[in-house]
Amino acid sequence: MFFLWLYMFYSCAGSCAGLAARGSPAPPRLAPPLPPAPGEAGEENSLEEQRAAPDGAGPISSFFNGSGTKRLPQAIIIGVKKGGTRALLEFLRVHPDVRAVGAEPHFFDRNYERGLAWYRDLMPRTLEGQITMEKTPSYFVTKEAPARISSMSKGTKLIVVVRDPVTRAISDYTQTLSKKPDIPTFESLTFKNRTTGLIDTSWSAIQIGIYAKHLENWLLYFPIGQILFVSGERLISDPAGELGRVQDFLGLKRIITDKHFYFNKTKGFPCLKKAEGSSKPHCLGKTKGRTHPDIDQEVVQRLRDFYRPFNMKFYQMTGQDFGWD
Repeated sequence: MFFLWLYMFYSCAGSCAGLAARGSPAPPRLAPPLPPAPGEAGEENSLEEQRAAPDGAGPISSFFNGSGTKRLPQAIIIGVKKGGTRALLEFLRVHPDVRAVGAEPHFFDRNYERGLAWYRDLMPRTLEGQITMEKTPSYFVTKEAPARISSMSKGTKLIVVVRDPVTRAISDYTQTLSKKPDIPTFESLTFKNRTTGLIDTSWSAIQIGIYAKHLENWLLYFPIGQILFVSGERLISDPAGELGRVQDFLGLKRIITDKHFYFNKTKGFPCLKKAEGSSKPHCLGKTKGRTHPDIDQEVVQRLRDFYRPFNMKFYQMTGQDFGWD
């Protein structure tokens, strides 16, 4: 039937042209194009962006490209690195009303000059009632990101996955070590001067974990109620519970429950029984769940002492005790 329909469509094209040539009434004028999506008023798309954007295509193109509209994200996972953001995104994509970009766009930190039209074109198509999402963990520590996201939409919902900052720092180091085996030891990078015990806060692995400092910047542009803080530890021990909170925050029906997960003892974290678009079990890749190197326990304790006051302030700001001490 589909090929018959195509044949009739193209057959009609020639005959209709002939009728027009014999003086048939002119077709009605098309309505003017719709204005830009909210948050993009006055922005002019470049020629390259116009060619790349398929939203204004004809019926046949739309049929092959799928239905729906590309929209700017209504929710963004903004951090933190090595906190569990990939796990959260993969779990959320099981929900039929969540559509998310797989790769990290890095728009609000690295690609902002490309413009909102470029950013929107990266997004998946969504139907009415579905939520568009993306995740880029470095946003949380990027000074310009809060103002830029607020400029796009003050109503954007933000999600931060946080984890014990000491464990997070070691995980961060472990990831770097897997790519650069010749880097200095964790202990030597932690201190400006190990004799005095002065912590090197310029090292990104340490700096990221000062959550209270980064949150202060976000609260200049967004109310605390518009930011959800997900526990990276509970995302492992009780994924369904944390996903329940996330679904409530996003205004979604609680569809993702215990039945979607099983615990993989080898990897040490929960996996999906069925991933998005698949009937097979799915665990995060081999880059997740790496074995951490042995770290001098004296250094670990000094880091715990360093982070304690920042953690206490973070608990007060968020109204949540994450139990890191």
